[in-house]
Amino acid sequence: MPRRRTSPMKKRIVAMAVLVPALLGTTCGVASAQPAPKAPSSVVTLTYDASRAGQWSAAITQGVQNWNDAVHNVHLVPASSPGSADYVYVATSGWPETTLGPILPGGSGEVELGQEAVDEGYDVTRIAAHETGHILGLLDDYTGPCSELMSGHGPGTSCTNALPSAAEAAQVDENYADGGSAAVRPDHRQTVVDVWTAPVLAASR
Repeated sequence: MPRRRTSPMKKRIVAMAVLVPALLGTTCGVASAQPAPKAPSSVVTLTYDASRAGQWSAAITQGVQNWNDAVHNVHLVPASSPGSADYVYVATSGWPETTLGPILPGGSGEVELGQEAVDEGYDVTRIAAHETGHILGLLDDYTGPCSELMSGHGPGTSCTNALPSAAEAAQVDENYADGGSAAVRPDHRQTVVDVWTAPVLAASR
């Protein structure tokens, strides 16, 4: 008896019938193995007013940019109007002093950028960035190295670093995690006064 030949078209249909379920099974397997995407954490936006900062304007802009480049959970931007700012920069004749944060939207922080620190020989951008660190909730650590922004005047006037360290940036991100809901704020309004006094050399005997 002569063999019945299967047409090329039928062969293709049979092959596709076998292949499609296999492909579907593989695709479904891969899709089910992927973890569900996580919702991005909300970034806290803080607004500032530097209209009364005078000659500190460029130092503030750079200091703010240094923080924005280093952290992820909070972003600092100029306020649309002075009265709407969450915190302000003000040029003064004394020593720098700042409201201790973490400041949140709707806050009323103030950074006083004192001329006395400049007269002592300290870098203006480091001062502005350091004082901004207080707004973001960081305390001083004068015993730290120059690589730590919050070491302030500790390393002396030769230190011009205005960049927060990785540890400092991580602490700020922790302060503002989950929209700042976990921020540990002082029980009452506190002001940090930074006396940027240059080290006094001991007299030779």
